[in-house]
Amino acid sequence: MRVGVIDYGVGNLGSVMRALEGLRVAPILVTRAIDMHATDSLILPGVGNFADCARLLGEGGWSQALRDEVHGAHKPLLGVCVGMQLLASCSMEGSGEQAPDGTPGLGFIPGRVEHLRTLGCSMRVPHVGWNEVANCAPKDGLFDGIPDGTDFYFVHSYAFVPQDPADVLATTDYGVPLTAAVRRGRIWGTQFHPEKSSRAGFRLLRNFIEGPAC
Repeated sequence: MRVGVIDYGVGNLGSVMRALEGLRVAPILVTRAIDMHATDSLILPGVGNFADCARLLGEGGWSQALRDEVHGAHKPLLGVCVGMQLLASCSMEGSGEQAPDGTPGLGFIPGRVEHLRTLGCSMRVPHVGWNEVANCAPKDGLFDGIPDGTDFYFVHSYAFVPQDPADVLATTDYGVPLTAAVRRGRIWGTQFHPEKSSRAGFRLLRNFIEGPAC
């Protein structure tokens, strides 16, 4: 299984690569968009500001290449943290006056990324630490072998609000219900960091690599 970790100029790649190596998978660090075709599945990490990440995807030719791989070649994709948010239609993070309706994302899963305060969260922002995750779609294999209510590690100030509630795979409660994982077709995303979530996170990565059932 050739698992490609997309290196489009953001950090957090080392922990993802080490987690995959811990699963006895030899990950491929994909540094050019054209090289994604040599993989069987893809992981899109992301840290920092959504607008910066979206700009890097566009400038490096990653956005169109990802569309070709995901929609054309039907390749499984897992977005992690900001990588999950990039699956959305748009984000209000870093949008500013030039993009009052939000910074465009990949549009793989229709919806918007909103600040936690906008969603009614009155707790400390950013949300940093371990939080329980409730599985909304037990038939989806991404959480196979992971008990409902398991803690995962979060670091975020914005959250993805899918347009279709059916795309929400799991939620977490941080004063208000927040999307913890999404899925549409062969595209998955987690707001939490599985690579930093100990045994449960490693199990989730293994489930993705082995191909979660519908």
